[in-house]
Amino acid sequence: MEIVLLGTGSADGWPNPFCRCASCRSAADAGLIRAQSAALIDDVLMLDCGPEAPRAALHHGRSLAGVRYILFTHGHPDHVGPMALLMRHWLRLDEPLEVIGPASALEQCKIWIGVDDPVIFRPVVAGDDVLVGDYRVRVLAAEHGADLKFHGDGDHAVLYDVSRDGKRLLWATDTGPLSDATHAALAGAAFDAVFLEETFGTWPEHGTEHHDLTSFAATVAELRSSGAVVERTDVVAIHLGHHNPPEAELAAALTVSGAHPGRDGDVVRVGSGVRPVTRTLVTGGARSGKSAYAEALFAGEAAVTYLATGGVREGDPEWAERIKLHRQRRPSSWRTVETVDVATQLRDPETPLLIDCLGTWLTARMDQHRVWDTGTLDGVYADIDELVAAWRDCPVTVVAVSNEVGSGVVPATASGRQFRDTLGVLNARIAATSQDVVLMVAGRPLRLAAE
Repeated sequence: MEIVLLGTGSADGWPNPFCRCASCRSAADAGLIRAQSAALIDDVLMLDCGPEAPRAALHHGRSLAGVRYILFTHGHPDHVGPMALLMRHWLRLDEPLEVIGPASALEQCKIWIGVDDPVIFRPVVAGDDVLVGDYRVRVLAAEHGADLKFHGDGDHAVLYDVSRDGKRLLWATDTGPLSDATHAALAGAAFDAVFLEETFGTWPEHGTEHHDLTSFAATVAELRSSGAVVERTDVVAIHLGHHNPPEAELAAALTVSGAHPGRDGDVVRVGSGVRPVTRTLVTGGARSGKSAYAEALFAGEAAVTYLATGGVREGDPEWAERIKLHRQRRPSSWRTVETVDVATQLRDPETPLLIDCLGTWLTARMDQHRVWDTGTLDGVYADIDELVAAWRDCPVTVVAVSNEVGSGVVPATASGRQFRDTLGVLNARIAATSQDVVLMVAGRPLRLAAE
């Protein structure tokens, strides 16, 4: 099963668009905009469909044309966006759509479909075990049912245990600490992935119908003790709100539970036993904060391989001081490899990789091919082809730092212009096969949207 996280935020998202707290400012500055939590399985089944989910699907390059099933967890308005059914109705589609969930969620949707729409409503309650197309869905009790405006009397929020072809996931939002009965029902499940809400971060005064970091850790620990979470389980925190600390601190806090924060657009291949692989290019001018930002993306990782492409420059004390400061900033658990053979490292990595930087890598390749003497770039372009292919196929998360040198004064020398132009080509090709591209300006990250 392939899961696309259409949103990983709480009801008000993260950052809250009306908020100026430090957490919201940090998320906005980093371009980490989380929409209301929802997911898409195999382009066929949606887990929740709030008002932001349809547009989020398009933003992440997915169509909802193939969706045949929507599973609602409960009736709160960030999870039920019935306007989506009207959008579908306008197309006069013939393919049937099954809408499944607590009765109160379904009642909100029924007035949004046409008389002849092939939409089937299937109410479920905790304890049900149903077939939804090729998926087996067990319905479990959530601890999130006090609001009678959106939950009918006796009609409570639910969680979904979804399996197909031996792969299995748990979608657990919204809920506070799980009841003994739900834990008992989950025992021994050995999920491939668990998506568990963690709304309130470091704020414990929220009541019991959501998790904070402390209760999240306790819930995951209990799931581990019962065999619901095992060694291979990918535990992903979702429904994240601005009471959480900034991303790097949150990631570090979640490592206690063997978990990590989900991000909008993440693709999780259930059953792979590994976290989603991402490729990020961080570029910018001199002293713009590129390296520090790139290093922060790995906050919470137990081990990272740092590929230093600059090498050692004998007799250059200023360069030596730069290297010293970089090393002091990196965690002691990181491994540093000084190399310009980056493609080989990308093809057979042992840990996530940070490449710093592509500019010094390119300089070394141009030196090796004697471009400054011959003016011929054929060998360099062959090296770029090899690097891009290895970058595209790298099996672990990788971040590359590069320089943005084409925005200033035109270099006075032919060799300077040649380097500028070639680095621009390299950056563009790496960016074309990256999930994220970040431009650093005056210490501020700007995430560049894909075309």
